[in-house]
Amino acid sequence: MFLLNSILQDPQRMMDILQSSLLPMVKGALYYSIPLTMISFILGMILAILTALARLSGFSILRGIARVYVSAIRGTPLLVQLFIIFYGLPSIGLKFDPFPSAVIAFSLNVGAYASEIVRAAIQSIAKGQWEAGYSIGMTYGQTLKRIVLPQAARVSIPPLSNSFISLVKDTSLASLILVTELFRRAQEIAATNYQFLLLYVEAAFLYWIMCFILTIIQDRIESRLDRYIAK
Repeated sequence: MFLLNSILQDPQRMMDILQSSLLPMVKGALYYSIPLTMISFILGMILAILTALARLSGFSILRGIARVYVSAIRGTPLLVQLFIIFYGLPSIGLKFDPFPSAVIAFSLNVGAYASEIVRAAIQSIAKGQWEAGYSIGMTYGQTLKRIVLPQAARVSIPPLSNSFISLVKDTSLASLILVTELFRRAQEIAATNYQFLLLYVEAAFLYWIMCFILTIIQDRIESRLDRYIAK
């Protein structure tokens, strides 16, 4: 209601603020939010696959390390992880700039959560698929790569896509360690004109647009995979 009253009282000023802030926010998304999401998700998926394979391996040490890692990351808030890496590690001589700190935190977080998705997807593949690979002379690695993982990919696409979309929103937390992404831009602009509600709503709208586009892409990827499997 307050926002609506402000717009009605001085609509031209509100429009000027929205227009002048749009480009800096979009730049924040293009230069930081989106790259941060992409890099963190790629690194996180590599870590997730390795962790999932470690959880499924026959080596108890690997399984133990993977379990501790997943439990520690899933059992602590992402914001705390960000603060430990950016503000805490310098006390023991490990100092990272804001963007690399965010990449490390988000990658570790994605790796832990996505590893459970990957592990569940691999375990959902019937044992007969493994046996079929072994029967034609494939090794464990070949069977995993050529038979099991392609099928597991289809199972894991929806939850992994949801994780990616969630990561886009989670990048707003990087503003708290001085990464000048979309929400940080909104905070900086709001600090100069005190239109916090207006600018935060604008930032929320931009996040929604990005997530909406990603949802459409997700649906198309799933449709293509369905057609590919049907063939």
